[in-house]
Amino acid sequence: MIKGTGSAGACPLSFNGTFMAKPWKTIESIDTDEGVLELRQRDERDFLITVGGQVLMNSMANRSEVVLGQLGCQHLKSHAAPRVLVGGLGMGCTLRAVLDSLPATAEVVVAELNPVVLDWCRGPLAGLTDGAASDPRVRVEIGDVADLVRNTGRKGGLEKFDAIVFDLYKGPHYHTHKIKDPLYGSRAIDNVKAALNPGGLFSIWGENYDEGFDKRLCAAGFTVSNERPGRGGFRHVVFLAKLPLSRTKQSLTHRKK
Repeated sequence: MIKGTGSAGACPLSFNGTFMAKPWKTIESIDTDEGVLELRQRDERDFLITVGGQVLMNSMANRSEVVLGQLGCQHLKSHAAPRVLVGGLGMGCTLRAVLDSLPATAEVVVAELNPVVLDWCRGPLAGLTDGAASDPRVRVEIGDVADLVRNTGRKGGLEKFDAIVFDLYKGPHYHTHKIKDPLYGSRAIDNVKAALNPGGLFSIWGENYDEGFDKRLCAAGFTVSNERPGRGGFRHVVFLAKLPLSRTKQSLTHRKK
C-alpha cells in the first residue's frame, strides 16, 4: 500500500518543449525490515520518502493527509485541554493539520516506529510543516502505535485520548484479517475504543474504502462516515468513527432538549 503515489513534483520544460525531471538527491538512507528507507530531495520543498524503492510519501501530494488531521481534530478547537494520539509521523503534514486544529492547551502524542523519521521531521523536512514535530504540545514516542493504544486502554483514566488519528502508510484493505490484524482487526478496534474518552473520534487514512473495516467499526459501537478529499480522479479515503457520549451525558443532553 503506497501513499503519495501522485506527482512527485513539477518537471521543468526543456528548450525543445520536452519534460526533463530534475534528478533526486538521496539525503539519508537506512536499512529496515521492509527494505532500505530513504529520504530524497530535488527542490526546496520537493521530497520523497521511499522504502525498498517504493514511494511512501510525497511532499507534493498530501491532500488526504491534511484533511485527515483537520477532520480528526477540528471538533476539539474549543476543548479545554484535549489529548490526541497520532499514529505515524511521516513528513509531519498530518501532524501540522492536527496542531492547527487544536488549542494551545492540547497535548499531542505521536507514535513513530523509526527514530530517523523524527530526525528528518526536525531537520530537512521541518520547513514543510513549520517545525510541527518540535511544537511544545507534541511528545513523540518511538514505538508501535498498536502497543501504545493497547496500553492506554488498560490504564484508562487520564491517559485516555479525545481523538486518535492513524496516518499509516498501510491503511485498512480487504486483505486485512478481520479479527487478528494488529491495527484494523476487531480486537485492535476494541483497543482503540478502550483508549478513547466518551465521544472520542477515531480517524483513519486509507488508500481505498474497505467495507469490512467499516462494518467492524460499526459493530464496536462507533458511528462511521467517510470522506474522499478532492475532486475527480483517484482519491484516498478518510474514515471517521465516533464513539457515543456516556449514558450520563446522553441523559443530561436529552433532558435539556
